[in-house]
Amino acid sequence: MINKIARSVADALADVKDGATVLIGGFGTAGIPNELIDGLIAQGAKDLTVVNNNAGNGETGLAALLKAGRVRKIICSYPRQADSQIFDGLYRSGKLELELVPQGNLAERIRAAGAGIGAFFSPTGYGTELARNADGSAKETREINGKHYVLEMPIYGDVAIIKAEQGDRWGNLTYRRAARNFGPVMATAAKKTVATVHEIVELGELNPEHIVTPGIFVSQIVLVERVATQAGGAK
Repeated sequence: MINKIARSVADALADVKDGATVLIGGFGTAGIPNELIDGLIAQGAKDLTVVNNNAGNGETGLAALLKAGRVRKIICSYPRQADSQIFDGLYRSGKLELELVPQGNLAERIRAAGAGIGAFFSPTGYGTELARNADGSAKETREINGKHYVLEMPIYGDVAIIKAEQGDRWGNLTYRRAARNFGPVMATAAKKTVATVHEIVELGELNPEHIVTPGIFVSQIVLVERVATQAGGAK
């Protein structure tokens, strides 16, 4: 019997290895899998390459993972904001490597990994420093129908950790509003995907038309409590 429900966050993340590339869902603070990030800190894996749209807010979630010294490199599109002091300090002191990727390219590079696309040409970044590799060498460019493009490579993950709304024991997932963001594409691009859910339902209860991430892309799900906000709502 297929049953992808993990007993705990610790069990779900027990096999994350040092040096792993970890895809972390979330857009700002929306859809951040905080329980899984805290579990990753407790698990102890280090020298991680983290892929996220941002580089952490305040001192919780992704910022806490950076502060714990577990991340060697971050790949993101929007690293600096008013409360990104953890990232700023680490980056300026040379303790954290950054690969800056335009947001559309970031999403497409992840999607390309999940879709089995070897590489793709994008017009974004042509003629700028973003058209260079981390070592300073120029990326391949091509003119197609009179327009210039840059060759971009897929971003594969060893592990993806994402936040969903509902799931069943097969791993089928639905999402809540903006919390969906990068979760679906990251789930397809990683060797292992772990998702938190606020509700586990019986097989057949999820409307097939509402399932965003089929269970074939999910390794384990973990049930977590919904956290109430100060305004009395939930997230």
